[in-house]
Amino acid sequence: MPSPFEVLQRIAAPRPKGERCEMCAVGIDDGHGHVVDVQARQLMCVCRACCLLFTDPGAELRYRAVPERYLSFPEFALTAGAWESLEIPVNLAFFFRNSSLDRTVAFYPGPAGATESELPLDAWEALCGGNPSLVPPLPDVEALIVRVPRRGAAVCHLVPIDACYALVGRLRQVWRGFDGGTEARAELDAFFAEVARRSRPVPGRGQS
Repeated sequence: MPSPFEVLQRIAAPRPKGERCEMCAVGIDDGHGHVVDVQARQLMCVCRACCLLFTDPGAELRYRAVPERYLSFPEFALTAGAWESLEIPVNLAFFFRNSSLDRTVAFYPGPAGATESELPLDAWEALCGGNPSLVPPLPDVEALIVRVPRRGAAVCHLVPIDACYALVGRLRQVWRGFDGGTEARAELDAFFAEVARRSRPVPGRGQS
């Protein structure tokens, strides 16, 4: 079973010319889609036709297409104590539902790539309970990514899982010291600016 580091290596690495779909072997370009092999926990590069075969989120299939949904949560609130209770040592993490393990798992970036966090279940449930506008990510293929900046409020977006791994791969190349350093923060700023541009805001309670 590939590690998260091996997964992000596949996404972040330069794509070879003449790359082919990993299912049907037809040629694909840089804008190709991905599917997740749920059993092997592996991300596969596929053509559009193969990707469309696995888009039904209710189907009990080994493969699941990674969607292109981006959401933002303007009312998201996170206290310093709530973040500390998640036991994540840096100011960024992404959370997704692993259907094989039947639980939510967390990963955060660092100099070695993606590190899995032993997520305290009660702390995660408390965070979600305090933010009722959060939309649960589809298992295995979407994630909630949370950033706690040095200044200002924490932000949370729902994004495709391949976007998270690609971000971690880019951060690994520039990460310096404990918190990533200036270049890593610049990468994060650019990433979240693009995510904000693509995201549809989710209204909070009392809004429409």
